[in-house]
Amino acid sequence: MIKKCNYVGIDISKLSFDVALKNEEEKYSHYKFSNDLKGFKALLKLIRGSQSICVMEASGPYYLNLATYLNKQGIGVCVINPLVIRRFCQMRMMRAKTDKKDAQMIAEYGKTETPNQWNPEADYVLELKQMQAYVEQLNKNRTGFIRQKEAFSFNSAPSTLVIKGLCKMIKAIEKEIQLIEEKMEALIKIEHQNLFNQLQSIPGIGRKTALALIVLSAGFTKFENAKQLCSYVGLSPRIFESGTSVKGKSRICKMGMSRIRAMLYVCSWAAKKYNKACIELYDRLVAKGKPKKVALIAVVNKLLKQAFALATKNEFYLEIN
Repeated sequence: MIKKCNYVGIDISKLSFDVALKNEEEKYSHYKFSNDLKGFKALLKLIRGSQSICVMEASGPYYLNLATYLNKQGIGVCVINPLVIRRFCQMRMMRAKTDKKDAQMIAEYGKTETPNQWNPEADYVLELKQMQAYVEQLNKNRTGFIRQKEAFSFNSAPSTLVIKGLCKMIKAIEKEIQLIEEKMEALIKIEHQNLFNQLQSIPGIGRKTALALIVLSAGFTKFENAKQLCSYVGLSPRIFESGTSVKGKSRICKMGMSRIRAMLYVCSWAAKKYNKACIELYDRLVAKGKPKKVALIAVVNKLLKQAFALATKNEFYLEIN
């Protein structure tokens, strides 16, 4: 006889996590543990021996240590987007919002939806993601300092000391960005040298975009098909229709990685000039009367599909005449 899986709901925060676990009477028991190794061991002791699957939200970086620990101990783990849990609670008309109640609802979500189990990413991918987040923050700081410098320059009495300091900060940030990006590229070449070159062989995709695609897809092992990749990036069409009276325009959902989406949009400018398949697609859509921006989004989708095809087939881009 196959035992029924017991879904354990975990609402995790920086210092602690709440656990909802059904007892023999099919009622939820509540436990609270510290978000450290001591708490992890206490949870493991509680659920070990039972056919349990732990369900938790992807709450910033706070879930990662617990999820990794449980996975190494052979416990099933599901990591869910917090927005999905929020919508699930709204659907159930939940009014109360406490850590205890959240843990129960996470367990109920696992029981109802039976989500796919989570697998930890390789250490080099986690390192690359940290570097990427750091570079993004540096770029934001650089942009802020540049704008501040421009604003101060238009002052009737600009401070030489402040302008000089801002120039110094901008230069230091640019140097740090270059250093981190070089280290990221070196790490990518160790793990995915061939894949890195394959992606850059696609007309329109450059070094930075190729690197970003490898990081977000964990070397194109995270997705089963190109459709999933496009959805993850936020390029899936969103239809807005209701009955016979509401016929809204279709738009991309934008529920995904905004930074890589912006990078790919810039890549589409070059792709519509030098990538044969993208040129044909862009020209065909514009000839049909589609707005140029819509045509460029279609080019972005084409680039992602080309990247996925080359990565999964282990091939380089080949222009077919």
